[in-house]
Amino acid sequence: MAKRLVMVRHGETDWNAAGRLQGQVDIPLNEAGKAQAREAGEALARRAAEEGFVWDAVASSPLGRAVESAELIAEALGLELGDQDDDLVERAYGELEGRVGAEMDDEERQRLIVTAEPEAQVATRGAAALARIAAHHPGGNVVVVAHGTLIRLTANRILDQKTPRIPNGVAVEIDAARLAEFVASTGSNTPGTAEESEHQPTP
Repeated sequence: MAKRLVMVRHGETDWNAAGRLQGQVDIPLNEAGKAQAREAGEALARRAAEEGFVWDAVASSPLGRAVESAELIAEALGLELGDQDDDLVERAYGELEGRVGAEMDDEERQRLIVTAEPEAQVATRGAAALARIAAHHPGGNVVVVAHGTLIRLTANRILDQKTPRIPNGVAVEIDAARLAEFVASTGSNTPGTAEESEHQPTP
């Protein structure tokens, strides 16, 4: 099991800037997003220098915006991009993908959210992916680049807490001991919890 795990949301895309829900649509980073990813990598490098450790690996969702962010972060850390796990892709939002949140009223949003991937399923696969990556780097310090809703729901599941919306380029610490306890107690394949049913799409 990895010693230290940090999940980072990818940098901004044009769809993020417009408030357009991406889900699993593969939208590239814009220039602001590239800068955010570089800044995230630099911040992680400073943290390692200040705390006296080194980052051992950078893993990622296979969607382009996450891969590009992960490559920029890895470059800042003097690493190559490692694992790409399909279970780290963003929640599939069904008929909501491509829609601008501000252009929909609550009734339409609630009608379309039923076409999205269930939140419990997102949390289950996210936790499973994180467990695999952590097991692949025993004793290591690992950065995992993924997506806002995926990270939020995965953190909720593993840490048993409500995680707020995660801005682009922001890191979320995943307590490795809590992940190990979670894997030991559930095998990372448990049904969803009430905290995962808030329907809070992240563009």
